[in-house]
Amino acid sequence: MSVNQHTHAGPPYGHPQPGYQGYQQPAYGGQPLPGVPHSPYGAYNGPMPGYQQPVPPQDSVRAPPTSGAPPPATGTSLPSGHLGYSQFGQGDVQNGIPTSAAPVQRPPAPQPFLPGSAPAPVSQPPTFQQYGPPPPSVQQLSNHMAGMTIGSIPACAPPPAGLGYGPPTSVPPVSGSFSATGSGLYTPYTASQGAPPPSVSQGLPLAQPPFSGQPVPTQRLPTEVPGFAPPLSSTGIEPSSYPPTTGAPRPPPMPGPPLSGQTVAGPRMSQPNHVSSPPPPTTLSGPHPGPPMSGLHGPPPPTHPPQPGYQMQQNGSFGQVRGPQPNYGGAYPGTPNYGSQPGPPPKRLDPDSIPSPIQVIEDDRSNRGSEPFVTGVRGQVPPLVTTNFLVKDQGNASPRYIRCTSYNIPCTSDMAKQSQVPLAAVIKPLATLPPEETLPYLVDHGESGPVRCNRCKAYMCPFMQFIEGGRRFQCCFCSCVTEVPAHYFQHLDHTGKRVDFYDRPELSLGSYEFLATVDYCKNNKFPSPPAFIFMIDVSYNAVKSGLVRLICEELKSILDYLPREGNMEESAIRVGFVTYNKVLHFYNVKSSLAQPQMMVVSDVADMFVPLLDGFLVNVNESRTVIASLLDQIPEMFADTRETETVFGPVIQAGLEALKAAECAGKLFIFHTSLPIAEAPGKLKNRDDKKLINTDKEKTLFQPQTSFYSNLAKDCVAQGCCVDLFLFPNQYLDVATLGVVTYQTGGSIYKYAYFQLETDQDRFLNDLRRDVQKEVGFDAVMRVRTSTGIRATDFFGAFYMSNTTDVEMAGLDCDKTITVEFKHDDKLSEDSGALLQCALLYTSCAGQRRLRIHNLSLNCCTQLADLYRNCETDTLINYLAKYAYRGVLNSPVKAVRDSLINQCAQILACYRKNCASPSSAGQLILPECMKLLPVYLNCVLKSDVLQPGPEVTTDDRAYIRQLVTSMDVAETNVFFYPRLLPLTKADVDSDSLPAAIRNSEERLSKGDIYLLENGLNIFVWVGVNVQQGLIQNLFGVSSFSQISNTLSTLPVLENPFSKKVRSIIDMLHLQRSRYMKLIIVKQEDKLEMLFKHFLVEDKSLTGGASYVDFLCHMHKEIRQLLS
Repeated sequence: MSVNQHTHAGPPYGHPQPGYQGYQQPAYGGQPLPGVPHSPYGAYNGPMPGYQQPVPPQDSVRAPPTSGAPPPATGTSLPSGHLGYSQFGQGDVQNGIPTSAAPVQRPPAPQPFLPGSAPAPVSQPPTFQQYGPPPPSVQQLSNHMAGMTIGSIPACAPPPAGLGYGPPTSVPPVSGSFSATGSGLYTPYTASQGAPPPSVSQGLPLAQPPFSGQPVPTQRLPTEVPGFAPPLSSTGIEPSSYPPTTGAPRPPPMPGPPLSGQTVAGPRMSQPNHVSSPPPPTTLSGPHPGPPMSGLHGPPPPTHPPQPGYQMQQNGSFGQVRGPQPNYGGAYPGTPNYGSQPGPPPKRLDPDSIPSPIQVIEDDRSNRGSEPFVTGVRGQVPPLVTTNFLVKDQGNASPRYIRCTSYNIPCTSDMAKQSQVPLAAVIKPLATLPPEETLPYLVDHGESGPVRCNRCKAYMCPFMQFIEGGRRFQCCFCSCVTEVPAHYFQHLDHTGKRVDFYDRPELSLGSYEFLATVDYCKNNKFPSPPAFIFMIDVSYNAVKSGLVRLICEELKSILDYLPREGNMEESAIRVGFVTYNKVLHFYNVKSSLAQPQMMVVSDVADMFVPLLDGFLVNVNESRTVIASLLDQIPEMFADTRETETVFGPVIQAGLEALKAAECAGKLFIFHTSLPIAEAPGKLKNRDDKKLINTDKEKTLFQPQTSFYSNLAKDCVAQGCCVDLFLFPNQYLDVATLGVVTYQTGGSIYKYAYFQLETDQDRFLNDLRRDVQKEVGFDAVMRVRTSTGIRATDFFGAFYMSNTTDVEMAGLDCDKTITVEFKHDDKLSEDSGALLQCALLYTSCAGQRRLRIHNLSLNCCTQLADLYRNCETDTLINYLAKYAYRGVLNSPVKAVRDSLINQCAQILACYRKNCASPSSAGQLILPECMKLLPVYLNCVLKSDVLQPGPEVTTDDRAYIRQLVTSMDVAETNVFFYPRLLPLTKADVDSDSLPAAIRNSEERLSKGDIYLLENGLNIFVWVGVNVQQGLIQNLFGVSSFSQISNTLSTLPVLENPFSKKVRSIIDMLHLQRSRYMKLIIVKQEDKLEMLFKHFLVEDKSLTGGASYVDFLCHMHKEIRQLLS
C-alpha cells in the first residue's frame, strides 16, 4: 500500500494544475499572467470566487487528537532507496507548537497550519465543520462510536453489548456533506443516515495500551473482548501506527491497573510523524500465541508475535479492556456505561486514528527493507514499491518486472466474483534493474531456437516437469507431453531435476532472454538496426520562443549518446532529420557532401520521401554535415511568418522513410500547435468546457477523427514508434494527436507555455533520457497462463489486432502493460497458477530476441487467504487504468460510482466472510487493504475523474494517457504524493527526512516542505520560516524576496542548500520524467495549486477528505451487508 500514491486530487483548488508534467496552464481566460513570465498556472487572482475566506481565530491551537493514537513509530526507514533518517531529540517542539502543560481546546475550524505564530487569513474554506449540538441521546452517540472499528474483530467474540446501530436522528454531518459539486457523486450524509461515526477504532489505537508508560489520550474500546489469537490480516494496526497529529500537549495520564502483560515505565514524549526516535519493534518472527484459526473465521495468525508489552487479541486490539487504562485519558467522552460521565461529542473523526499511508510505508521499510527478496517460493507477496530492497531471482520473475493484485488467487470463478478483487498483473518487461542485480541472461540455442511446448507453444521454464529419465517434458501450462530435442537432452538427478539445472537460466531463473532465430523475424529475414528520425516544427511559435535553436544545439551533443548494446563501440542506430510547418523539408546529410541539401515536399496530401540515399546516416560518418545542418536550421527559419502546421503528413513521412530503409525505428516529433493547415489529419478546435459533467464529456477524451487510428495501425506494422514533445500555448487536442504515440508504444511530453529560462532544463533532461533509454522495436507480447485462468483484458500504450497479442512498434524500459485474468475453469490449491510473459522484440543493435518472465501464484479455497495476499498499490494501479479507460465510453460520474461500488463490495465481502461477527457499526478492513479507501479517494479526486474549472481538456487527455502506462511505483506517488519536511532533514546524512501525511494540518508556518508526485516538485515555504534558512536556501534576505518563478534552486555553498539540492537530485533519479520545480510561498496565489495535492483534505472541486470518504465507504459497505 504504498504511500506515495496519489491522485491529482480534484483539480487544484480552483487553480490550474501544475502544468502537468510541468506544463504551464493557461490563465483562466487562457491569458498568460501579467508580470510573471508565463507562469505555469492559471491566473490565481486571490481567493476563489464563491468560497468564503475564514479567518482562523487568533491564538488558537489545535487540541490533542481526540482518539488515542499511540505515538508514532517514527523514522524507521525511508523513501525508496535511501538510508536512515536523522534522529531528533525527543524534546523537540513539533510543528511549531510549544509543549504546554494544559491541554488546549480545538478551535471551531481547524487551522490550516499548525500554529506557532499568529495565524494569517487563509483562502480556503475550513476543512471540517464542527459537529453541531451534542446528540440528544447517549445511546445514539455510542452507536457511532462503536462506529468504525477498523480492524478485524475476534473470530468469535460476542458483538459488543449495547452497540446496535440505532437510528440516529440528529447528529449533523461530519464535514459538510459529501455532495460533490455538480457531480452528484456522493450523497450528503443526512441526519437520517446518521453522522459518520466519530471514532475509527483501528483495531484501533482505541483499545491499545500505550507503549510502556507513554501518556496517550485515548478512549477505551466500548466492548470487552476475551483474548483470542489475532487473525491475521485485518487491520489490527500496530499500536505504533498513527502518530498524533502534531506534538500537541497530552492530557495527564489516568492511573489504573496495567493491562495483562503490560509494563509501565516513565513517560516518553510522543512525536509527530517526521521526528524520528527508535520505534518499538513491530514484527518479530515466530508463531503467534493462540490457537490457529481455520475455516472462514479469519486468516490465520501472521508469523510475528505480539508487540512487547501487549497481550495480543483477535482483532488487533490488545489486551482486555477493564476500567480506565493506565496512562490513558479517561473514557471516550460520551460512551455510556464505561465508568465515565458522558462528555461533549467529539468534533470529528481523528485523522490519526485512521490508517496512515506513511506508517504503512515506514513499517514495510523497517520490516522488509534489510533482507533480499528471494523469489524461489510460490506466491510470495513482495515488499511495497516504496521499500528499497534487493531481489534474488530463484525461479520467479522479480517484482520489478511483474506485480500482481493478489498472490493467492481464488480456485473458482464464483469465489472471484464474490470477492470482486480484480486478478491482474502489471508487467514491465524491459524494466531497469539497480546495478547490484543481474540483467537477464541471454541464452543462444543456435539454429534450433528455444525449446517450446508442442501444443501451447510456452517456452521452457523452471516449472516444466521432465519425465521418462529426461527424454520428455510435461508442459506446466497445458499438460501436453513433448519430446526433448536430442541436443537439449540431459539426465535427471535423484529428485527428478536435470543435472544441468543450475547451468541453464531457463531452468533455474524467473527471467531470461533467448536469441531468436530467423523464424521469429518479419518476412523470415533478420532485421536491420533501427533508425531515429528527428522532426522539428519550424513554424513561427517554435522559432520565436527559441525552441528550434535549443533543439538543434542539443541534438549536436545528444547524438553521441544513442542507445547501444553493452559491448559495442558505437550505436548501430542511424539518424535522419526533417523540419516542417505547412510543408515538409527533408535533409540529405550523406557523409560525402560538403554541405547538407534540403528537399521540400509541398504536396502534403500525397506524402513521399524525396531521397533514399543520404537521409538515414551513421552519426560518426556524417558528423560534420549533421553539425552544419543543425547550425543552419535556426538561421534558415529565423524570419519565418508561417504560423500554420500540419501533423498527419509528418508521421506519414517518417513511416515512409522507415519503410524505404526496411527497418524499424522511432520518430521524435517536436510540435507546437493544432494542425489546422489543409492536409490529411487536419483538426479543428473542438474544446468545450460546457461538456464537463454531461453525457457528452467522453467525447473530449476520444479522437476527433479516425485518421490517426488508421495511421497508427500502419506504423505498428512497420515498427515505427512515435514520441511526441508538445509545446502548446493553447488547445492542441492531445486526445487526437496522442493516438499514434499511444498505439505505437511511444511517449508524450507536454510543456505548456514553454519558456526558455524556466522550462529548458526540464525539456532537455526529458529529451536526453528519451533518446538514451533502452527500447525494443517491433515488439509483440503474449501472456500464457496455466489451465484455469486466461488473460482477458489489457491496458497500456499498444495496439492489438487480435485478442492475445499485444503489439508495440516500440517498448521502452518505463512502459508497463497491465493484464487482467479471468477464470475459465477451476484451479487447484496444489498446483497453483502460472503466468508466462513472452516478449519478442528487436534490440537497438538489430538483434531479434525473446524476453521471458515467469511467475507462480498460490490458489486458495478460503477467501481469507485471498485477502491476506493482496497488494493494494497494484490494485490501485489497475483500478485507475480501468477507470481512465472507462471515461472513453461512459459518463465520468458513472465511472466514479462504479469504482466506489467495486471497492465497497471488496471490503463488504471481507467483512461478511473473513471478519468475526461484530457490531454493524464497525468498519473492518483487511490488513493489506487498509489503505484502499485513502488511495481510492485519491483516484476519484484526480483531474481525469474530477476536474476543476482550470484543468484544461488537454491536461486531462495527457494525464489519462500517462497513467495508462505507469508502473506501480509511479501511480503510487502520483496519486498520493510524497511530502517531506526539508527543515527536518539531517544535513550530515545521505538520508531523506521522514515523510509526513498529505494534509494541510501537518504543515507548520515555520518550516519548508517538499512535495513530489512524479511530474512536479513543489517547495512550500511557511511565512514564519527563519530568515537564516531563507538566506541559506534562496540566497535572499527575507520571505517577501523569494521569487516564485525559480525553476531551479540557486547553488549556494552551505550545508542546508547542498542537502536540499541533493534531495531534489535524488528524487529526479527515481522518476522517469524530469519534474518541474515550483516554489510556493504560504498565502501566495500559487498555494491553491499546491493544496490540490494535499490529498487527505477536502478539495475545492467537491472531492471528499480522507476522513469523509472513509465514513462514506463505511456507509456503502453497511448498505451492501444489510
